[in-house]
Amino acid sequence: MSFAHDVVAGVTGHMNGDHPEDNLLIARAFGNPNAVSSRMVGLNGEAGVWLVADADGEREVSIPWPGGTISERPAIRREVVALYRAACEKLGVPARDEHSQKPFSTVIREGSWSDHSDSEGATFMEDIMRGKGTLQDYIDLVAQHYYMYEALEEGAELLLADPAFAPFHSQALVRMPALEADLAHLIGDDWRDRIAPVPATAAYAARIREVAEEGWVAGLVAHHYTRYLGDLSGGQMIAKRVAKQHGLDREGIAFYDFSELGSLVDFKNEYRVALDGFGAGLTDQERDRMLEEVRAAYAFNTAVFVDLGRARDAAAA
Repeated sequence: MSFAHDVVAGVTGHMNGDHPEDNLLIARAFGNPNAVSSRMVGLNGEAGVWLVADADGEREVSIPWPGGTISERPAIRREVVALYRAACEKLGVPARDEHSQKPFSTVIREGSWSDHSDSEGATFMEDIMRGKGTLQDYIDLVAQHYYMYEALEEGAELLLADPAFAPFHSQALVRMPALEADLAHLIGDDWRDRIAPVPATAAYAARIREVAEEGWVAGLVAHHYTRYLGDLSGGQMIAKRVAKQHGLDREGIAFYDFSELGSLVDFKNEYRVALDGFGAGLTDQERDRMLEEVRAAYAFNTAVFVDLGRARDAAAA
């Protein structure tokens, strides 16, 4: 049993970005007791796969799921957690108390785990990630990003004076100039007349504007977090794949260039710290409402991929 590439990318990105210490515990317990580093690099229905390094070099280690073969996306988290707990038990290391207060960034990440790659019927993005998409597919994706970020960055400007929102929106994050440059390179100077949002993108942008005009900071942070941290993580892989497949070098993929931020790892860590502080000031009801908005953002994103796939199929018919 294999999982879609975007599912694997979502899980490995989460483990390597949020739980590097768990990767090392799992490797030492079940792969190599002398491991000095470990990164999760894949998974399938039977096992997780880690790239484990020791004094002799690196090798891939496949570690079976404790509960046996799995086939559903939500089961991945269950088995990873079970593997972590089994590793702690084997090594005599106390496992984390799952009932203790978690940082808000962790609550959001884990609470929306099953939504990150819940893209049933949305093969459009999977094709791009696998190098099967055409240049036109990529252009169509860039066009949809234009409408999403137009709404998001207009909303950010509306709320930037609010001290609760300001820590999240560095000017180095702004994507509109890069998107405009990419579209001019990929389509031509008349690109504005040649693109249009698919229905899901229009609905997505409308929701972002609604949240911003309402002045609901937590709601805009939900969309901000979902889009920008995705660009800083899986988006970097998209840029590499597309650049290699279609011979693009900076021009055409400027959207994914965040070099002005410096270390992306450091920036993401600082963003999560800000998110933790923001969440600490919310009531339980407000936190739940924000989590639902994060999940809604993932749903909009999936709907955009579905609409792009339908448009592509209709054009080919």
